[in-house]
Amino acid sequence: MAQRTDVDEREIRVLVENGEYWLRNRGDIAMMSVTIERIRARWPHARIGLLTHQPAILRGLLPDVEPISGPDWDWGSDGWLTRTAATKLVGPAALWWRATTDGPKDRLRALRAAGGNAGPVSADDTEEIPEEFPVQIPDAVRAASLVLALGGGYLTDVDRYQAHRTMDLLEHARGLGIPTALVGQGLGPMHDKQLWRRAGEVLPGVDFIGLREARRGPELLAQLGVPRDQVLVTGDDAVEFAYRLRDPRIGADIGLCLRVADYSKVSAAAQDTLGKVVRARAAELDAGLIPLIISEYASEDRLSTLPLLDGAERAAAPVGRGADAHDVARQVARCRVLVTSAYHLAVFALSQGIPAVGITASEYYDDKFHGLAGMFGAGLRVVHLDDADLSEQLTGAITELWDTAPALRDPLQQRAMDQIDASRAGLERVFGLVEDGPLRPVQRLGG
Repeated sequence: MAQRTDVDEREIRVLVENGEYWLRNRGDIAMMSVTIERIRARWPHARIGLLTHQPAILRGLLPDVEPISGPDWDWGSDGWLTRTAATKLVGPAALWWRATTDGPKDRLRALRAAGGNAGPVSADDTEEIPEEFPVQIPDAVRAASLVLALGGGYLTDVDRYQAHRTMDLLEHARGLGIPTALVGQGLGPMHDKQLWRRAGEVLPGVDFIGLREARRGPELLAQLGVPRDQVLVTGDDAVEFAYRLRDPRIGADIGLCLRVADYSKVSAAAQDTLGKVVRARAAELDAGLIPLIISEYASEDRLSTLPLLDGAERAAAPVGRGADAHDVARQVARCRVLVTSAYHLAVFALSQGIPAVGITASEYYDDKFHGLAGMFGAGLRVVHLDDADLSEQLTGAITELWDTAPALRDPLQQRAMDQIDASRAGLERVFGLVEDGPLRPVQRLGG
């Protein structure tokens, strides 16, 4: 179909769904940043709204986006005001306040984890969302020209609330005749029968689905009845974010991140072995150790990673709680090898030409890391934390990647460039949903 030439971009409103309403995961924020930048480059005067529980934080992180928040989850009356005057004051203040108050919360969480009596836990401490269905449909969808679900690993059993929330939104938009798309998605595992049923009802009707890996997603979508011509494997949208921050020099340090969460259970014995191996390898290779913090949700990365550096000969300080995704990606650039249980840190490393050891203790992370390995080829070794020979496996993987890091650099960066091209091509398909089809008249706001 020929491209339309009569699209008035001032009439375009892009409603953005995402898997990180609390804006505490720097990997997810990197994906948001790249995708929003691409949309803004295509449609400079369009309104872009992102669903969030943290409107003030969003203004600080992504000032070019309008927060769509409760209770009605609707567009504001003046998008340009939201992105200018309010942003200059509210956003930075909110970021400062959150970074300042997260320290005491960390100490309370550490006491609770150790069995101490720290008193009742507030909703602000846990930031948990009740897992119940159905979920509220945002009023903002009525005025949207496009509903776009950003990349993430939330269409899976371990995040059923977000998965149902996203599919309810996509189904509602489709019923209104609004184009829908998913980009940068990692699907599964999906064993929950209710979730599988909903995915089979909704996903075949989505206009375009971009996947971040080819190992699991295409087969799963085929089983759900999604037509093949609606699907494209593009890689992760954060690849371009990290690739831009690559350093021409090969790093001299080892990066480390361990996440212990409900969806990533790690035994105390495995944690102890991981710390011992990484500290020993760093000492023998005369390398510094850099703690890498990608998620600040309940401080899960800090509380699990920092104790592993105790006793290290040379350990760097972690980024501050107010640091952004650029700060962490620049830390990654100083590394020669990464050891990480956080998926997006591996994305940051491989995209810059830095090999990584992906450590996993669950099917969820098995799929994430093996899928990522398929996209980058050599350069990512996957090690299971429940392996009986964990110490030997970790030691061998770190040693091998340390030795081969120079030879892996160019091939990994080439794979990154290929994925950047594919990701941009996928978004071209999304743009075409608005530009090539009839532009849906939007509801005028404020009148």
